[in-house]
Amino acid sequence: MAVLKRLSSVNPSQTTGTYTALRAAQALVSETRALRDALSLMFERHEKEIHVRTMTKALECLEGDRILHRLGPPRDGRALPDAPS
Repeated sequence: MAVLKRLSSVNPSQTTGTYTALRAAQALVSETRALRDALSLMFERHEKEIHVRTMTKALECLEGDRILHRLGPPRDGRALPDAPS
């Protein structure tokens, strides 16, 4: 969830300032390292599968759907902040 939150904050269509995006990108590096370390540990423990249903349920419980829509372009048809009208 932390990686998704940071990634959505880096999305230029979801932020209004470069400083906010810069800070999110810097934090994203730390979060992805932690994710990499967790996945490496899982691999070392011979946990070779990620169970999609379990992950989906976990994301739903953590309100991941609230964040997932921020990863792509705006869906309401509005122009990007710096796009010509």
